[in-house]
Amino acid sequence: MELSEDELIAAIARLRSADEPGVVVGLGRDDAAVVEAGGAHVVLTTDLLVERVHFDRSTISAHDLGAKAIVVNVSDLAAMAASPRYALLGIGLPADVEAAWVMELYGGVADACAEHAMTLVGGDTNRAGLVVLSVTAVGEVAPGRAVTRSGARVGDRIVVTGSLGAAAGGLALSDGTPAALSEPWARALVDAHARPVARVGEAQVLARFGASSMMDLSDGLTTDLARLCAASGVGARIELDAVPVAQALVEGATELAIDPLALALSGGEDYELLATMAPEAVAAARAELREVFGVALTDVGSIEETSGIVGVDASGTTAPLAPAGWDHFRTR
Repeated sequence: MELSEDELIAAIARLRSADEPGVVVGLGRDDAAVVEAGGAHVVLTTDLLVERVHFDRSTISAHDLGAKAIVVNVSDLAAMAASPRYALLGIGLPADVEAAWVMELYGGVADACAEHAMTLVGGDTNRAGLVVLSVTAVGEVAPGRAVTRSGARVGDRIVVTGSLGAAAGGLALSDGTPAALSEPWARALVDAHARPVARVGEAQVLARFGASSMMDLSDGLTTDLARLCAASGVGARIELDAVPVAQALVEGATELAIDPLALALSGGEDYELLATMAPEAVAAARAELREVFGVALTDVGSIEETSGIVGVDASGTTAPLAPAGWDHFRTR
């Protein structure tokens, strides 16, 4: 396909001239859709996990795969400051998959749903050439309280939760460095890729401290920040030495033959939160996330009036940062 993923979504969105009544956040505009239903605001998202694109059965357990299918959708709900409620799972299965593998997969789904107080309420099954999982997740948020990508303001600070790059490092290991898997850093990277965490409570803390925009980091910091800036009509300045690179990635850099910072900027599948907020709110939000969740909140830059994203290194040298993250139509 000649279009990138973002270009395809934009082209599909242009087929609609306007949102229908009751649509608060519509097609292609954010991590999830928001609709009105009986006075409440319902948040809806769906995500595909496709064998040989997002995972290989030889490198992830069925349980971890089922849990991940739920968690990556919960992460989209979290990015809107929504509370998860329900899920549906569609699954396509090739002929060589055994019933025991499917039961293990659904065990992972059940465990992830229980962790996030969700109920699996339906789905579909079908034959397919490869394993395909399609989850639809439903959440709720108080009217007017959904945090979108489009609210970033000039002067806001850019913050991220946790650390970045570990999941991409785990993918790199699964793609061909099996000898390293006995090392603690390698196991940490593989776990980050196979067992992501959805920052539901953390997102609600950031919303309470006035986050002006927010999204989850599924496709890499540079790509997702570019999407946030485009939605908000602003630019960004990233302080490269402030980017929280995962320690396990730093430890495995030589073995993996990668630049840890480059992978932290563009690797994808971290499912950490990217948010913007007033400078005076950052310290208090950071303290609460550390105290309640044991999660770091790092200030990595600022929202600027000019368009585009620039990176600033420790010497003060600036250079444009082009989006270089995951694209389902141009990756692997």
